[in-house]
This record gives sequence, C-alpha cells and structure tokens, in this order.
Amino acid sequence: MAEDAARGSERVVTGPEHVDRVRESYDRWARVYDLFARATAGVGGVRDACVDALDVDEGDTVVEFGCGPGPNLPALREAVGPSGHVVGVDLTGRMLDRAQVQIARRGWRNVSLVRGDAATPPVADADAVLSTFVTSLFPDPAAVVGEWCELADRVVVAGFAPRGNRAANAALWAFTRLSTSLFDATGEDPLGQLDRRTAAARHELDARMDRVEGGTFVFGTIVVSAGYRETAVR
Repeated sequence: MAEDAARGSERVVTGPEHVDRVRESYDRWARVYDLFARATAGVGGVRDACVDALDVDEGDTVVEFGCGPGPNLPALREAVGPSGHVVGVDLTGRMLDRAQVQIARRGWRNVSLVRGDAATPPVADADAVLSTFVTSLFPDPAAVVGEWCELADRVVVAGFAPRGNRAANAALWAFTRLSTSLFDATGEDPLGQLDRRTAAARHELDARMDRVEGGTFVFGTIVVSAGYRETAVR
C-alpha cells in the first residue's frame, strides 16, 4: 500500500510550477501549520465527522491525501484498529517529517507515510480515502477526486466554501488572501473560486459514486462530502 507506484491521469490537473509553489509554501510554514493544525483539529466537529463518514471497519486500509503534519492520523488509526493500516500521503517533505515524529513517538507500526502528489496517487488501492482542505488547491479538483474514486469505495473530502454568514465569509476571504500562492487566489473573486472547486469535487463524487452525503460546518465555511460505492462487499 505504501509503494511508490504512481498512477497516471487522463487529464492534466497540476503542472510543475503549481506543484513547486504548493510544496515551497508548505515547506516554509511547516512548523506554524503543524501547531495550528493540532490546535484546531477538533474545531467544529469536522475531523470527527470526516472519520465517521469513512465508515471503516477494523482491519481496513485508509489513505489520507494531504496528511500534512498528521493531525488526523490518531483518529484514523483508532478507527481502523491495530490490525488496520493508515497511509498518509503529502507533497511536502517537512510536513511528513513532522508527521513521522508523531508516528515514532507513539510507536505506531501500522501507519506509514508516502511523499507524492495527490493528483497522481502513489498508492494502488484502499478501502477508504480521506482528504481535508486539499481539493481547493487544485485547478481541476474533479479530475483529482476522480482518481481517488478509482482507488476506494468510500471517499470523503472536506473543502472550503463561502456559504456561511458575513463574518465567517470575511474570515475565509482573509485566509485566502494570505495564502494566494496555495489557492491561486489572484483574481477578484477568491471566495467564488473556492466555492467552485469545492462544488466540482462534490459533483465528481456524484458522478462516480452510487450515493453521496454531505454537511456543512463552522458557520458554513467548510463542506464535507462523502461518496459511497454501494456495490462494495463489506
């Protein structure tokens, strides 16, 4: 599962410049992001909702794309149990370094990390896929989510969307302006861009999966969508 055997995509969803920009941004802010991610991992119930939506059993394999420093790893490992396997995939070496510190400190033997691009998944298959706040980074998130749907029968994604109140949307707008290199938010409508990318991810789940469920969190600024292939034998 942790083999570095990347799958190809029929659509070009990222280019070298985009990949380098995302990697450099996260490398630069790895330590700050680590502290922020750990402090806010449980805010609004987003993480718990995502893990619950995965509907995994003990012994399952879960792949998290964009695992960062690993704030979701403890909950995912608890969900699959000691006989399961969690694979964290991230583009940024410094993020993975911080996640590896957590794995080593806790002595986890069933959690592994792979450095790779979520747009061309470096894994062959999984029981479930999770990605939180990653689809907003891709110019073509539908193509990326389509790749994930080829890997697993359960795919859960969380993304940003300006569907909340005025104050929540203002905070989200400020966040995108501070992170223009990550979100390509150089136009006049960064919130609209986030909304379109989150919607595109959901639409791809609708097209690929038999059933899709969703919910909004944190005053409407975060949307969680979960797709299920009902033909799977559980």
